[in-house]
Amino acid sequence: QVQFVEYGGGLVQAGGSLTVSCLVSGRMYRINTMSWYRQAQAPGKQREFVADISSGGRTNYADSVKGRFTISRDNARNTVYLEMNNLKPEDTAVYYCGAEVMMGPDGSTWSGWGQGIQVTVSS
Repeated sequence: QVQFVEYGGGLVQAGGSLTVSCLVSGRMYRINTMSWYRQAQAPGKQREFVADISSGGRTNYADSVKGRFTISRDNARNTVYLEMNNLKPEDTAVYYCGAEVMMGPDGSTWSGWGQGIQVTVSS
């Protein structure tokens, strides 16, 4: 069973910085892509892609966070980080860590999500 533990969220003023982290643990062969999504708590808002990083370190970002957010990972610690700079009130959301996990050498995969962590940016 694969588990996710997210930490580091909280309240920050606009223009400030915050880093959220996610530890992935459990029975798995290796972790492929690790990602962050977010969902604002407003009617009609859906979960949206923020950033992801491959096992080899290739990254992708949503246009809304390019140049402000940096995703990174520590493969030895099975941990993914999201460093957020120049935060804006519209970045307020629950941030979810996700990962595609290879369950064995046969190539079978499983994808899952963490419980989410709140990030609030005050104006």
